[in-house]
Amino acid sequence: MTDSQTRAPEPATNSATSAIVGSLTHPQKAGGKVRVFDDGLPRCSWLNLDPLYIEYHDTEWGVPVHGNNEMFERVALEGFQAGLSWFTILKRREGFRSAFHGFDLERVSAMTPAEAEALMEDTGIIRNRAKIAATINNARVALELPEGLSELLWSFAPAEPRQAAIDGGFEWHATSPESDAMSKELKKRGFGFVGSTTMYALMQATGMIPDHAPGCFRH
Repeated sequence: MTDSQTRAPEPATNSATSAIVGSLTHPQKAGGKVRVFDDGLPRCSWLNLDPLYIEYHDTEWGVPVHGNNEMFERVALEGFQAGLSWFTILKRREGFRSAFHGFDLERVSAMTPAEAEALMEDTGIIRNRAKIAATINNARVALELPEGLSELLWSFAPAEPRQAAIDGGFEWHATSPESDAMSKELKKRGFGFVGSTTMYALMQATGMIPDHAPGCFRH
């Protein structure tokens, strides 16, 4: 996704998936924000029918994540998503994990220019030179944080996350005051590819902002 778009993970747009989604006859709920799937469960309407995406929605998106390496992975993957859909990244997540040593901060921070250049030939990831360089630099910056990356990121979580009623005019947003502040602080510390839209997506994904739509079984 780009910074001008509302942030919730995007469905894939290949013709096969679109045809499957279009064949669903279940009604949408909550102003089109929820769709009932063939297994009878209501889910956020941004989801497609790919089993990988459904599993991610059902078991990961919005579940609190802690730990410096774990949060580094989220920062890195959200950064690689910039300008793309989350599904594009999710399909390559194992490739990213292999390329970046399981997102171990120490190992990524020690990657050499030659190793970074070699990743430009790795078809298992998004081969973007600036994003690869930023990921390695971000690991080095994260290791210098006195409080640690996880604690720093969670310090921006809203004290009282919003919970909209089913008829309360729920909308997914692209940014928030908290994501603005997180982005500003991370840039100040030396991180790259951490714009407010990217950080809002991270906050949604890691449970800082509960954003499953009202009516979704995960809400």
